[in-house]
Amino acid sequence: MELGEIKQVVQELTQEFEVAFSGISSSTDVGLLSSEFIGKKGKVATIYRQLGAMEAADRPKAGEVINALRDHIQGRIDGALPLFLERERIETLNASMSDPTAIVDHNRITGARRHLVTRTRIQLEDTFVGMGFSVEEGPEVESEWYNFEALNIPKFHPARDAQDSFFLELGESNSMVLRTHTSPVQVRLMERGELPIYSVMPGRVYRRDTADARHTVGFHQIEGLVVDRDINFGHLAHTIETFTSAYFGPGITSRLRPAFFPFTEPSAEFEVTCTICVGKGCRTCSMTGWIELGGCGMVHPNVFRATGIDPEIYSGFAFGFGIDRLTQMRYQIPDMRILTENDVRFLSGV
Repeated sequence: MELGEIKQVVQELTQEFEVAFSGISSSTDVGLLSSEFIGKKGKVATIYRQLGAMEAADRPKAGEVINALRDHIQGRIDGALPLFLERERIETLNASMSDPTAIVDHNRITGARRHLVTRTRIQLEDTFVGMGFSVEEGPEVESEWYNFEALNIPKFHPARDAQDSFFLELGESNSMVLRTHTSPVQVRLMERGELPIYSVMPGRVYRRDTADARHTVGFHQIEGLVVDRDINFGHLAHTIETFTSAYFGPGITSRLRPAFFPFTEPSAEFEVTCTICVGKGCRTCSMTGWIELGGCGMVHPNVFRATGIDPEIYSGFAFGFGIDRLTQMRYQIPDMRILTENDVRFLSGV
């Protein structure tokens, strides 16, 4: 290729660039234009590759012409990009702002929606009421006696460390703590002495857990308590399976695995089929196909004695599980942390 041809190609490419540059409207367009003309495989690079076929004497002059074109394009790109980025930043800020003095278009206001956890709690209460249970509540701040000792968890018991509690007041005899479970409500019910008991206790609880796909620091539990004559473990297993079928529908089953809890004996953990993968295995269920919902077991005689109930006459069972975990399963949410994020799109889209 002759020097004159190089100059002609450069002139044509300059005109082509200016036409394309006049039509850009965003920083994305600027980036695409830069790649097209001065990228590693762009049109200017194609001209550079023609230098090898030229006479040695003409190469320096041709290189200067091509370099001038590259510098011209780079200068235009460098001048335009900050302007587009600033304009887009302002547009983004304006779109995200709201004017509290603006006139509200009431025709665009949508109805309020309950959070998924609240919906789940209401659904759970309805399910258990349909099974013959009453709904009871209690305080979120409890003494150590209600939260631990009445439940057969004495001082220095490993379970106290495992739950990693938030203490509000420390004392030699009885400290105050944010409840780590809703089991204190069971203690208060049994203290009343109004037997038999068929009740569930929903509410918020607190533990110093590390937030991940299945755990948060403040979460919600629902516990159940049955105290009557001649209650056995078979009644517990049947109650768990009846609840699973009633709440999740066909195809989702439960299973019990031996476990240990200070306030029940014998004890078990119960799991349900993972609704995310329907038992096939996924990240949420750690590839097991099952999700642990909570624990259960027969009420320990020491708990009966602490609340004034004769374990020789009465027996019972208790169970408890996380409402947030159940919400995750019911609505197939891979990561539980989204439940506590302040994103209105999550509320408006469900």
